[in-house]
Amino acid sequence: MARVPVDVGTRAPVIAVLPALLGLALLVLPLIALVSRASWGTLLSDVTSKQALDALSLSLRTGLASTTLCVLLGVPLALVIARSPARVAHLLRALVAVPLVLPPMVGGVALLFLFGRSSPVGAWIEALWGVSLTFSTTAVVLAQAFVALPFLVLSVEGSLRSAGAGYEQSAATLGAGRWMVLTRVTLPLAAPGLVAGVILCFARAIGEFGATALFAGNAPGVTQTMPLAIYTAFNGAGTGRESAVALSLLLLATAILVLLSVRAWRPGALK
Repeated sequence: MARVPVDVGTRAPVIAVLPALLGLALLVLPLIALVSRASWGTLLSDVTSKQALDALSLSLRTGLASTTLCVLLGVPLALVIARSPARVAHLLRALVAVPLVLPPMVGGVALLFLFGRSSPVGAWIEALWGVSLTFSTTAVVLAQAFVALPFLVLSVEGSLRSAGAGYEQSAATLGAGRWMVLTRVTLPLAAPGLVAGVILCFARAIGEFGATALFAGNAPGVTQTMPLAIYTAFNGAGTGRESAVALSLLLLATAILVLLSVRAWRPGALK
């Protein structure tokens, strides 16, 4: 009787190889085309131009601010979802996931209708603090948080759900209070998901375009983030194409670093 290799049942079928290669080509070839169009002689000057540095600085500052906001709001939300009954958790999880499938432009319109000067919320904020959120740096942060929050919530909630509540119940049985259980048991259990969620959240925030364009505008130094700077340069008179490609490569490098960081923080990644 012929001996069958142990891993024969786990190999991908031959019929899947060609579509898989085509799918991989669809993902990789556009990036190769982008790299091939880079003007390497002027790349450094393009990346360090005032427009590029202003956009980069704004993207990093607003990305950090929106990520902090996502952590402050998202971790409690993830905890509530993970410890809710199944039906409630399914509903909350679906609501959190809506921005993932919603076109960013629609998100921008929704934020504009909620916080715009003609809306009740926007009018109340302007009357109370004398400021308008729309077309401001704060609007950039809110737009980024809107699209990035699901990444953090779903990552943390997944970690908590996988760990279960057994350790928390054991700690409570031994006399630990709620705050001690939260800080000594719950959050350490959620640490892998929290780190991965924060990294993905930050990456999504600095790459946000649609919601930011509609809700915050495209004012250089105020609301023009890197994606908006790329769009502006690429749609100019042709003199900014090199800068657009250079900034695109900078975002591509950021995305690669994010993926490497997430992989490094996965449990067992270093084994």
